[in-house]
Amino acid sequence: MSKKILRRAGFLAATLAAGIFSVAQAAEPIKVGSFLSVTGPASFLGDSELKTLELYVERINDAGGVIGRPLQLVHYDDAGDASAARNFASRLIRSDRVDIIVGGSTTGATMAAVPLIEQARIPFISLAGALVITDPVKPWVFKTPQSDRAAAERVLQDIKGRGLSKVALISGTDGFGRSGREQTLAIAGDMGVEIVADVTYSPSDTDMTAQLTRIRNTPGVEAVFNFGFGQSPAIVTRNYAQLGIKLPFYQSHGVASDGFLDLLGDAGEGLRLPASPLLVPDSLPDSDPQKAVVQSYKTLYEQRWNVSVSTFGGYAHDGLMLAVAAIEKAGSTDREAVRKALESIQGYVGVTGVFNMSAHNHNGLTPDSFRILEVQNGQWKLIN
Repeated sequence: MSKKILRRAGFLAATLAAGIFSVAQAAEPIKVGSFLSVTGPASFLGDSELKTLELYVERINDAGGVIGRPLQLVHYDDAGDASAARNFASRLIRSDRVDIIVGGSTTGATMAAVPLIEQARIPFISLAGALVITDPVKPWVFKTPQSDRAAAERVLQDIKGRGLSKVALISGTDGFGRSGREQTLAIAGDMGVEIVADVTYSPSDTDMTAQLTRIRNTPGVEAVFNFGFGQSPAIVTRNYAQLGIKLPFYQSHGVASDGFLDLLGDAGEGLRLPASPLLVPDSLPDSDPQKAVVQSYKTLYEQRWNVSVSTFGGYAHDGLMLAVAAIEKAGSTDREAVRKALESIQGYVGVTGVFNMSAHNHNGLTPDSFRILEVQNGQWKLIN
């Protein structure tokens, strides 16, 4: 065999090997990391979030993946423990070498992981609500829920719209409740609302009658606003009804789910809260850009898991879809390119709202993305 033929054979073999390597490289999975509170006191958040991520990773892969590559979900259960969340974030970054992180069910878990994420320079989309997550802006940290400040603003807007201005505030001492209280107090004055009572409860309390009695006995109270999540808001609501308080009563977005209604029985009648339209998709007009998105998510989720959809799973839907949109826009998993792509997302219609991100806004939602819902005959009803 001549040297010319041998050289040609060698060239062909090298070309074939390079082609095989390129195909294999292109097919490498895009690793989406996640730490969620699937069990523990915040499981009502993390369980639906994990179910959502699993559902949509499957669907995306069935449709061909992202930029020609399948998604691989790498997830851990932090059980609502901030230290565990930090350890899992470290594992995702250093051992699993994920490309992006979508997770953090609670503010505590999220903020425990943020220093590691910023140091590693990896895009992170949180599913928790506190304003502090994205304000001030942190280059690598984004989030999908509206902030607690936005929730407080939307509630106070509705109270003002009813011709009321004197509000009693009751809140939990956990991270979510504490931050929500701070934000409510910070904006109330500018909105023309006076906080005439300000009481708190511990997440471990099993009866809030004393706090509510104090509110009932406070002169001038026109409406009551509770900022909390977990089982506590249900206890507050039941105690409120037991005391026969007839004032307009509001909860925060931290309990926006059908599961919360199941805990209330008849006690929740007339209660209002800010929420995404996911809980009332059929009430939206056909002209609403979110209607098709929330109807599709609700149908797919409930068919797949045979349980009611929740607002919290919607946060995970939007987090994953924003990650996918950014990777597609970047055309790669290069971290800086994906980060910049996230900052440039405009007009993305999600389950939670219409996202308009920027270098100065890593949440991209306004208070108007909240809809006000009221409990009527044991069901959520769209008010405005």
